[in-house]
Amino acid sequence: MNIIDALNKRYATKKFNPSKKLTDKQIHELIDAGRLTATSYGLQLMKFVLVENPELREQLVKCSFGQRQVVEASHLIVMCRERDLELAHFEEYTERIAKTRGQDPADLEGFKNMMVNSILTKSDDEQTLWLEKQVYIVLGNMLTSCAAMGIDACPMEGFIPEEYDDILNLADHNLSAVLVLPVGFRSDEDPSINRAKVRRSMDQFLVKI
Repeated sequence: MNIIDALNKRYATKKFNPSKKLTDKQIHELIDAGRLTATSYGLQLMKFVLVENPELREQLVKCSFGQRQVVEASHLIVMCRERDLELAHFEEYTERIAKTRGQDPADLEGFKNMMVNSILTKSDDEQTLWLEKQVYIVLGNMLTSCAAMGIDACPMEGFIPEEYDDILNLADHNLSAVLVLPVGFRSDEDPSINRAKVRRSMDQFLVKI
Protein backbone atom coordinates (compact mmCIF):
# COMPACT_ATOMS: atom_id res chain seq x y z
CA MET A 1 0.00 0.00 0.00
CA ASN A 2 1.45 3.39 -0.94
CA ILE A 3 1.29 6.30 1.50
CA ILE A 4 -1.70 8.03 -0.15
CA ASP A 5 -3.72 4.80 -0.10
CA ALA A 6 -2.78 4.33 3.55
CA LEU A 7 -3.81 7.88 4.45
CA ASN A 8 -7.11 7.46 2.64
CA LYS A 9 -7.80 4.34 4.68
CA ARG A 10 -7.05 5.90 8.08
CA TYR A 11 -9.62 7.72 10.18
CA ALA A 12 -10.12 8.64 13.83
CA THR A 13 -11.15 5.26 15.19
CA LYS A 14 -13.96 5.54 17.72
CA LYS A 15 -14.38 1.87 18.57
CA PHE A 16 -11.40 -0.47 18.85
CA ASN A 17 -11.29 -4.24 18.91
CA PRO A 18 -10.06 -4.80 22.51
CA SER A 19 -9.03 -8.39 21.77
CA LYS A 20 -6.62 -7.43 18.99
CA LYS A 21 -3.28 -6.19 20.26
CA LEU A 22 -0.21 -4.61 18.73
CA THR A 23 2.91 -6.73 19.00
CA ASP A 24 5.82 -5.50 21.10
CA LYS A 25 7.67 -4.84 17.84
CA GLN A 26 4.83 -2.74 16.44
CA ILE A 27 4.44 -0.53 19.50
CA HIS A 28 8.22 -0.11 19.77
CA GLU A 29 8.50 0.93 16.12
CA LEU A 30 5.55 3.30 16.41
CA ILE A 31 7.02 5.05 19.45
CA ASP A 32 10.38 5.15 17.69
CA ALA A 33 8.70 6.95 14.78
CA GLY A 34 7.61 9.59 17.28
CA ARG A 35 11.10 9.78 18.74
CA LEU A 36 12.58 10.35 15.28
CA THR A 37 10.18 13.18 14.37
CA ALA A 38 11.61 16.61 13.60
CA THR A 39 11.18 19.26 16.30
CA SER A 40 12.42 22.85 16.57
CA TYR A 41 16.22 22.81 17.00
CA GLY A 42 15.88 19.04 17.51
CA LEU A 43 15.30 19.69 21.22
CA GLN A 44 12.49 17.14 21.77
CA LEU A 45 11.18 18.85 24.89
CA MET A 46 8.55 16.16 25.30
CA LYS A 47 8.07 12.55 26.31
CA PHE A 48 5.56 9.79 25.66
CA VAL A 49 3.86 8.05 28.57
CA LEU A 50 2.70 4.53 27.73
CA VAL A 51 -0.12 3.72 30.15
CA GLU A 52 -0.05 -0.05 30.66
CA ASN A 53 -1.92 -0.27 33.97
CA PRO A 54 -5.55 -1.21 33.15
CA GLU A 55 -6.88 0.33 36.36
CA LEU A 56 -5.28 3.68 35.55
CA ARG A 57 -6.68 3.53 32.03
CA GLU A 58 -10.15 2.98 33.45
CA GLN A 59 -9.71 5.98 35.73
CA LEU A 60 -8.82 8.12 32.72
CA VAL A 61 -12.19 7.51 31.07
CA LYS A 62 -13.96 9.97 33.35
CA CYS A 63 -11.57 12.79 32.43
CA SER A 64 -11.80 11.81 28.75
CA PHE A 65 -15.51 12.69 28.65
CA GLY A 66 -16.47 9.02 28.70
CA GLN A 67 -14.51 8.08 25.59
CA ARG A 68 -13.85 4.35 25.89
CA GLN A 69 -11.04 4.37 23.35
CA VAL A 70 -8.60 4.98 26.19
CA VAL A 71 -9.52 1.55 27.61
CA GLU A 72 -10.46 -0.47 24.53
CA ALA A 73 -7.45 0.38 22.35
CA SER A 74 -4.50 -1.96 22.39
CA HIS A 75 -2.16 0.69 23.79
CA LEU A 76 -2.60 4.18 25.22
CA ILE A 77 0.02 6.83 24.57
CA VAL A 78 -0.13 10.15 26.41
CA MET A 79 1.94 12.74 24.57
CA CYS A 80 3.44 15.18 27.04
CA ARG A 81 5.47 18.37 27.09
CA GLU A 82 8.10 19.33 29.62
CA ARG A 83 6.30 21.20 32.40
CA ASP A 84 9.09 23.63 33.31
CA LEU A 85 12.02 24.61 31.11
CA GLU A 86 15.44 25.13 32.62
CA LEU A 87 18.94 25.87 31.39
CA ALA A 88 19.78 22.23 32.11
CA HIS A 89 17.55 21.09 29.21
CA PHE A 90 19.70 23.02 26.76
CA GLU A 91 22.98 22.01 28.37
CA GLU A 92 22.02 18.33 28.24
CA TYR A 93 21.02 18.64 24.59
CA THR A 94 24.25 20.28 23.46
CA GLU A 95 26.26 17.73 25.46
CA ARG A 96 24.36 14.97 23.65
CA ILE A 97 25.12 16.56 20.27
CA ALA A 98 28.82 16.78 21.14
CA LYS A 99 28.96 13.15 22.28
CA THR A 100 26.99 11.81 19.32
CA ARG A 101 28.89 13.76 16.67
CA GLY A 102 32.31 13.80 18.28
CA GLN A 103 32.37 17.58 18.65
CA ASP A 104 33.99 19.78 21.25
CA PRO A 105 31.19 21.02 23.56
CA ALA A 106 32.78 24.46 23.55
CA ASP A 107 32.06 24.72 19.83
CA LEU A 108 28.33 24.44 20.61
CA GLU A 109 28.24 27.23 23.17
CA GLY A 110 26.93 29.75 20.64
CA PHE A 111 24.19 27.37 19.48
CA LYS A 112 23.16 26.72 23.08
CA ASN A 113 23.03 30.42 23.91
CA MET A 114 20.97 31.12 20.80
CA MET A 115 18.37 28.52 21.85
CA VAL A 116 18.33 29.79 25.43
CA ASN A 117 17.86 33.40 24.32
CA SER A 118 15.13 32.38 21.91
CA ILE A 119 13.10 30.19 24.26
CA LEU A 120 13.83 30.95 27.92
CA THR A 121 13.16 34.64 27.35
CA LYS A 122 9.56 33.88 26.38
CA SER A 123 6.80 34.36 28.95
CA ASP A 124 5.43 31.25 30.68
CA ASP A 125 2.35 31.30 28.43
CA GLU A 126 4.49 31.66 25.31
CA GLN A 127 6.70 28.79 26.39
CA THR A 128 3.67 26.57 27.00
CA LEU A 129 2.24 27.37 23.57
CA TRP A 130 5.59 26.71 21.89
CA LEU A 131 6.04 23.41 23.73
CA GLU A 132 2.54 22.25 22.81
CA LYS A 133 3.16 23.06 19.15
CA GLN A 134 6.14 20.71 19.25
CA VAL A 135 3.91 17.87 20.44
CA TYR A 136 1.47 18.52 17.60
CA ILE A 137 4.32 18.21 15.09
CA VAL A 138 5.02 14.75 16.50
CA LEU A 139 1.34 13.80 16.43
CA GLY A 140 1.21 14.37 12.68
CA ASN A 141 4.10 12.01 12.12
CA MET A 142 2.58 9.43 14.49
CA LEU A 143 -0.68 9.39 12.53
CA THR A 144 1.16 8.99 9.23
CA SER A 145 3.27 6.22 10.75
CA CYS A 146 0.15 4.47 12.04
CA ALA A 147 -1.38 4.61 8.56
CA ALA A 148 1.77 3.25 6.95
CA MET A 149 1.95 0.40 9.49
CA GLY A 150 -1.73 -0.52 9.22
CA ILE A 151 -2.42 0.57 12.79
CA ASP A 152 -5.55 2.47 13.78
CA ALA A 153 -5.49 5.52 16.03
CA CYS A 154 -7.74 8.16 17.55
CA PRO A 155 -5.96 11.46 18.27
CA MET A 156 -7.70 13.08 21.21
CA GLU A 157 -7.82 16.65 22.47
CA GLY A 158 -11.07 15.88 24.27
CA PHE A 159 -9.74 15.25 27.76
CA ILE A 160 -8.89 17.24 30.88
CA PRO A 161 -5.08 17.56 30.96
CA GLU A 162 -4.87 18.59 34.61
CA GLU A 163 -6.72 15.44 35.69
CA TYR A 164 -4.52 13.24 33.51
CA ASP A 165 -1.52 14.92 35.13
CA ASP A 166 -2.88 14.09 38.59
CA ILE A 167 -3.92 10.49 37.89
CA LEU A 168 -0.61 9.64 36.20
CA ASN A 169 1.53 11.73 38.60
CA LEU A 170 3.08 13.45 35.60
CA ALA A 171 4.45 16.35 37.66
CA ASP A 172 6.87 13.86 39.24
CA HIS A 173 8.42 13.54 35.77
CA ASN A 174 8.24 17.29 35.01
CA LEU A 175 5.58 16.51 32.39
CA SER A 176 2.15 17.79 31.44
CA ALA A 177 -0.28 15.99 29.13
CA VAL A 178 -0.96 17.63 25.76
CA LEU A 179 -2.55 14.93 23.59
CA VAL A 180 -3.87 11.42 24.02
CA LEU A 181 -3.33 8.76 21.36
CA PRO A 182 -5.09 5.40 21.71
CA VAL A 183 -3.71 2.97 19.10
CA GLY A 184 -4.78 -0.50 18.06
CA PHE A 185 -7.13 -2.01 15.52
CA ARG A 186 -10.62 -0.92 14.56
CA SER A 187 -13.69 -2.90 15.53
CA ASP A 188 -16.01 -4.11 12.78
CA GLU A 189 -18.74 -2.40 14.84
CA ASP A 190 -17.13 1.05 14.66
CA PRO A 191 -19.88 3.30 13.22
CA SER A 192 -17.23 5.37 11.40
CA ILE A 193 -15.66 2.46 9.57
CA ASN A 194 -17.50 2.93 6.27
CA ARG A 195 -17.90 6.70 6.27
CA ALA A 196 -16.39 8.42 3.26
CA LYS A 197 -13.43 10.67 4.03
CA VAL A 198 -14.39 14.34 3.69
CA ARG A 199 -11.59 16.71 2.69
CA ARG A 200 -11.23 19.84 0.57
CA SER A 201 -10.47 19.07 -3.07
CA MET A 202 -6.94 19.69 -4.30
CA ASP A 203 -8.17 22.82 -6.09
CA GLN A 204 -9.61 24.13 -2.83
CA PHE A 205 -6.56 23.11 -0.81
CA LEU A 206 -3.65 24.26 -2.97
CA VAL A 207 -2.85 27.88 -3.75
CA LYS A 208 -0.28 28.48 -6.46
CA ILE A 209 1.41 31.89 -6.45
